[in-house]
Amino acid sequence: MANVLDLRRRIRSVKSTRQITKAMKMVAAAKLRRAQERAMASRPYAQMMASVIQSLMRRMDAYDPSTGEVRHPMLVPREEKNVLIVVVAGDKGFAGAFNTNITKAAFKFLDHRGDKNIDLEPIGKKARELFRRRYPAARVEDEPANERFDRMAANNPEMTNAMASKDAEPVRKRLDRSAPVEVTGDHPDLLSKLHFPAVSEIGADIVQRYIDGEIDAAYVVYNEFKSVIAQRVVLQRILPVVDLDKAEPEEWVEMSQEEKTRAGEAAQSAGVSTQTPDTTAADEEAKKFGTADVDYIYEQSPAEMLSSLLPRYVTTELYHAMIESVAAEHAARMTAMDSATNNASDMIDSLTLTMNRVRQAAITRESIEIVSGAAAV
Repeated sequence: MANVLDLRRRIRSVKSTRQITKAMKMVAAAKLRRAQERAMASRPYAQMMASVIQSLMRRMDAYDPSTGEVRHPMLVPREEKNVLIVVVAGDKGFAGAFNTNITKAAFKFLDHRGDKNIDLEPIGKKARELFRRRYPAARVEDEPANERFDRMAANNPEMTNAMASKDAEPVRKRLDRSAPVEVTGDHPDLLSKLHFPAVSEIGADIVQRYIDGEIDAAYVVYNEFKSVIAQRVVLQRILPVVDLDKAEPEEWVEMSQEEKTRAGEAAQSAGVSTQTPDTTAADEEAKKFGTADVDYIYEQSPAEMLSSLLPRYVTTELYHAMIESVAAEHAARMTAMDSATNNASDMIDSLTLTMNRVRQAAITRESIEIVSGAAAV
């Protein structure tokens, strides 16, 4: 058994760890409040963007009456031979099973679609490090803007005028695949400084790859945040853009009751609300916009409007997923650090009890030695 000095050193060490975990919990709680406000503020915009697209599709014929072709390639579902999945994980650890649950959902997606070519677009350092260790990086090269413009103009001149320019910067061009699963993106520090223009570049690249036929579908897996005790890992399809009025996640994993209880206790001790904001009024208003019996006169051609709105819709979905994932990561870290703090307190109590027993045993042994020595004299 350890002596009193060793136990005292161990108790001091655990107390120092408890101070660190308690500080990390309060920092995560402060960041969570800001991230939660940001996520709630962006949700109506994402819902209204979907309603705008839905309203436009109701009032505009998606097919060109002269040619019979679909006005925009993003509306055309294809057989999923080449699939892109955007994996939104965290930048840091100490968040419990947050990153593990995200990567598990991604690996499950890979297992179910093992006969297809899959491109991985990891967001967050944890996903980036994991997938770069397991899968090779895709080979790409820069394509001059004038070549891209001519290639697009041969397919749809109206769409080209809205989406491309001969004076633009060179864009990426995918070379031949070297493996069925490849990592196509590298976005370090994106979540730590999340801005819409940076996400817009990713969205524009994904849209262009779909239009070029490089991918046949695009999915995003992330942690959907409703409140501290209401989160789920979601797999959502973002391309092609079809059936927006019936858009539901492909798959999701809910929090267990034990996880909800722990998260509620951590939020209560940190002063964070566990109530899910009531967005019923905003949801009903968005639905009314998409289904209102009103006719509009559009100045732009249908192809120009779709070329402008559909890429913005994809970018909005990605941005909304990343914002919610950031809030969910802070909530997971707050819960994990609260559990670590409580475990440290329990360990200190246990070590203190052991130390007192060892000290009492030493005192008793010394007293017996003194009494025995006096009796012998």
